[in-house]
Amino acid sequence: MRGTDGELADAVAAAIERDNPDAQVVVDDQGGYVRIAVPRRCVLTRGSLEEELGREFRLSALEPALASFAGRLRQTEEQWVWYLERRD
Repeated sequence: MRGTDGELADAVAAAIERDNPDAQVVVDDQGGYVRIAVPRRCVLTRGSLEEELGREFRLSALEPALASFAGRLRQTEEQWVWYLERRD
């Protein structure tokens, strides 16, 4: 994530940790951007993010903050899933 909204970056990182309890989540804060890494598959739900922020939030509002990511991204209004290989 790029940008200077530290509250949002912290909330996204915490929500990802919550939504991926069995995965090793690595958060690398570089000041101007925050890199969040989760091996193979990463889930972010709107519910977890809203709980961390304490307010409503549309996941699509994150798009401008995404500098890049590895793999693919499947998006719905309720969750985003980044993955390297499909598991349909």
